[in-house]
Amino acid sequence: MKLFSKTCLLFLILPGTIKAQLPPVFEPGRSKTAQSTETVRRYLSPVKIVWRAENVHIENAERLLLPGNGQADLANKDMCVLRSEGGIQPALLLDFGRELHGGLQIVTGMHKSGKPVRVRVRFGESASEAMSEIEPRQNATNDHAMRDEVVQLPWLGKLEIGNTGFRFVRIDLLDADAELQLKEVRAIFTFRDLRYLGSFHCSDTLLDKIWLTGAYTVQLNMQDYLWDGIKRDRLVWVGDMHPETSTISAVFGNNEIVPKSLDLSRDITPLPAWMNGISTYSMWWIIIHRDWYYHNGNLPYLQQQKDYLVRLLAQIIGKIDSSGREQLDGTRFLDWPSSENKKGVDAGLQAMMIWALTDGADLCRILDEAAIAARCEAAVARLKKNVPDHNQSKQAAALMALTGLMPAQKANDEVLAVDGAKGFSTFYGYYMLQAMAKAGNYQGALDAIRSFWGGMLNLGATTFWEDFNLDWLPNASRIDELPKSGQKDIHGDYGAYCYVGFRHSLCHGWASGPTPWLTQYVLGISVVEPGAKTIRVEPHLGDLQFAEGSYPTPYGLVKVKHVKQPDGRIASTITAPKQVKVIRGSYQRGNPF
Repeated sequence: MKLFSKTCLLFLILPGTIKAQLPPVFEPGRSKTAQSTETVRRYLSPVKIVWRAENVHIENAERLLLPGNGQADLANKDMCVLRSEGGIQPALLLDFGRELHGGLQIVTGMHKSGKPVRVRVRFGESASEAMSEIEPRQNATNDHAMRDEVVQLPWLGKLEIGNTGFRFVRIDLLDADAELQLKEVRAIFTFRDLRYLGSFHCSDTLLDKIWLTGAYTVQLNMQDYLWDGIKRDRLVWVGDMHPETSTISAVFGNNEIVPKSLDLSRDITPLPAWMNGISTYSMWWIIIHRDWYYHNGNLPYLQQQKDYLVRLLAQIIGKIDSSGREQLDGTRFLDWPSSENKKGVDAGLQAMMIWALTDGADLCRILDEAAIAARCEAAVARLKKNVPDHNQSKQAAALMALTGLMPAQKANDEVLAVDGAKGFSTFYGYYMLQAMAKAGNYQGALDAIRSFWGGMLNLGATTFWEDFNLDWLPNASRIDELPKSGQKDIHGDYGAYCYVGFRHSLCHGWASGPTPWLTQYVLGISVVEPGAKTIRVEPHLGDLQFAEGSYPTPYGLVKVKHVKQPDGRIASTITAPKQVKVIRGSYQRGNPF
């Protein structure tokens, strides 16, 4: 399966050892440390014509696949001509080869009328979405971003439209008995032009593609702020950010979009309100700050959070009853697939309190707030005396294992590893994988990554989705093809809750968990000391023969290469900046759960 088009550049990630296929936006010769804080634009021609209306006049459509320059001209040679006749309207469906964020540039020629021509433009993350109508049956919408609109194209000119997430575009000529000459139809790709400082390469090319796809998914969502999705949910959802900020740390290193988004959430959420109206999301804000500080070591920035952090921690502590059970108000939510399992949600909230207060105590010690740190630790001790029922929720079991509310081995054997990746979710799958690793089930986690996230790639995905379910796979269509007779439309026929049918986002940053997981557990790289001053390296290859890659720190890249020997031992080569201490050995996250 092709993750990106054949026109992609091969970009050298580690000298002489690793080559990985990336989108054609990363050019050799740029600064190794430059990380743009602004979005840039690139223009991309389509790579394929997926469909064209039958029995209509469409001439020379393949010219649209050629590179363009965005300029109308008087030569008017070899135009793509669409002509409507007898009430029949010509239409084309174009594939740009990968998920993109941005819009469309259309350059026209000298059609005979000399007047503007009306067209309908439909963007889609799947081929079938670009063919859909705005109607309730499969829930195609213009929510958050306009993806279906009628516009007028100038005679011998250019029009740029759109601001959404898409891979496919359908163009219909609407005017009766009209002619449209098209010189170019190019995607306007809008993104942050970031160098992939972190890298991952191993003996399984599927895992390589999964690592890159997670990184690319997050990069697309690094727009004005760190969004949830580039088509729908172009919003800052704090809890959903945690897998994204973990990916950013593993791939791009320090980037201003993370503090910018965290500060936005803080500033629009005066206490005692919960961020996004969800108690766990305010707790994720604490956890993200702890992780971000350990990766980047920016104490002045952390100090700016002290007042809000201390008051938020006191608010959370106040939601524990005399028996040590959480009594959180606001929306009680982990993720959508777990939302109907009330006992599971209750158990997950108990664990989330432990996680947030443990991280909060750590941050308060750094900020010289010993009294609130002690209060957090005492609250954690009370919470751990009350062990709720996970009710077979993989989300809850994962959180309970990670926070010491139940033994990781028990959570793995009785819940997480049951039926493989069935019951996984795109958001909490990250924590399920982490809990399996804590139990020592690295091979099971690798298998789950291959089947769950690899399952999306096998359906044509180039970014990871808002939701996915292995039960959707039988007789499912690919997103880069129109469903055949008898097939289920993987995009239009599935989804639930707020993402039914085509409203379902196919580029959601919360689904990027395998990227930081592979870096942490296969490459074995964990941050031990704030500012990444100390790194622990403990690889777990499972059935892999080798794994190598890099990890960004404030001082430069840590690079590792692990090769399995004939006797099963792993030989490792590690290089690091002189300011970074590298130690080896067992490590399960930085917190003393």
